Amino acid sequence: MDASAEAWLDQREALITEIVRRHGWFIEYVGGGTCSRPGCPCPPDDGPPFAYTVGLFGMNHPELLIFGVSPESAGTVLNTLGDRVQAGESLLPGMEIEIDGWEHRIVPELVPNPGEIVFSANDFYRRPDEFSVPVLQLSYSDDEGRFPWDDAHVGREDQPRPGTFRA
Repeated sequence: MDASAEAWLDQREALITEIVRRHGWFIEYVGGGTCSRPGCPCPPDDGPPFAYTVGLFGMNHPELLIFGVSPESAGTVLNTLGDRVQAGESLLPGMEIEIDGWEHRIVPELVPNPGEIVFSANDFYRRPDEFSVPVLQLSYSDDEGRFPWDDAHVGREDQPRPGTFRA
């Protein structure tokens, strides 16, 4: 790794640490065809955009992951649910969740391969991918109230089923 990439990674780690200390979690948004790391080898748009938290594991809760939403929607959902976790609520697989101001219902699902997705969370906690932090994928309903596992769900390609996606 060259010196500029190493310096960038050090600064990024310091930023994530500061945000987690100040707010309790950081939101990593991946997608949209951009990469800010110098010399980034990331292929452009090889899947749906996604976002996940870094910091909830430190509150004895799985990190949260959401696919196929804008950075603004990801921030609304993950920050609202992060606030709930910080207040002591446990989000469990299969429970139905509603968020004021967001028109979709959410059902958390356990991600069987988190080490292949949440790299920043594992880096933050110094965990190797094979011993990844646990993650809940926030699957959400379409405009008709159907979930990705329902046959007529619209936008299924934006929400890969847990275990089928790798970053």
